[in-house]
Amino acid sequence: MLVIIQVLAQKLPFFFGRKVYSDNVIGNDCVIHAGAIIGADGFGFAPQSDDNYKKIAQIGNVIIEDNVEIGANTTIDRATLGSTIIRKGVKLDNLIQIAHNVEIGENTVIAAQSGVAGSGKVGRNCMIAAQVGIVGHLSVGNNVKIAGQSGISTSLPDESIVMGSPAFDAGKYKKAYVHFRNLQNSLIRWMSWKKRSRKWKANRLAANHYQHKHFRFFLFVAFNIQLGIASLYNALTTLKTI
Repeated sequence: MLVIIQVLAQKLPFFFGRKVYSDNVIGNDCVIHAGAIIGADGFGFAPQSDDNYKKIAQIGNVIIEDNVEIGANTTIDRATLGSTIIRKGVKLDNLIQIAHNVEIGENTVIAAQSGVAGSGKVGRNCMIAAQVGIVGHLSVGNNVKIAGQSGISTSLPDESIVMGSPAFDAGKYKKAYVHFRNLQNSLIRWMSWKKRSRKWKANRLAANHYQHKHFRFFLFVAFNIQLGIASLYNALTTLKTI
């Protein structure tokens, strides 16, 4: 089998245990640390009618441009078709998974235990903290900052600063987090308020009933007084006539 590994300018430091598969391209002044694997098959399997899976051939390659550093035990999968591309100046920490057909833009840095799923696109000058997961087929813009342990489930425009899972604007997240932390106390206060509200309504209904009862009694007394006065007036008028 013809093995083509192009190491431009032959400036790749030697570390034990790293693996570079065939047909991949590595640029100048790159550092690939021990245990890193470049060009293994992407994760592609087609479900079959018998509930088994058929492997999809991964016949693309990996292109790593100049001045890239790849940490220990990081894996960059070859493309299904075309290329998985790591642009110049990219820095990848240890234990990172870059899936098939991903493209990482120039001078982007990604911290440990992060992963970019298949066909994801990450822009230039991004800063991605540790344990970030980016869903496949998304586009992350340029100059984006993603806080640690964030889950990216939608594409992000340029200059975004996000955190959380699912991730959203970092400023809004920090404000919302105050309520997240106090949610139990807020729930207790709300339940207490609801109980007091029910008690207040019950007392109000009782008071209204009491007032209504006394108002009816007042009307009864007033009517009888008026009736008595009318009867007395008629009697006096009769006596006066006699």
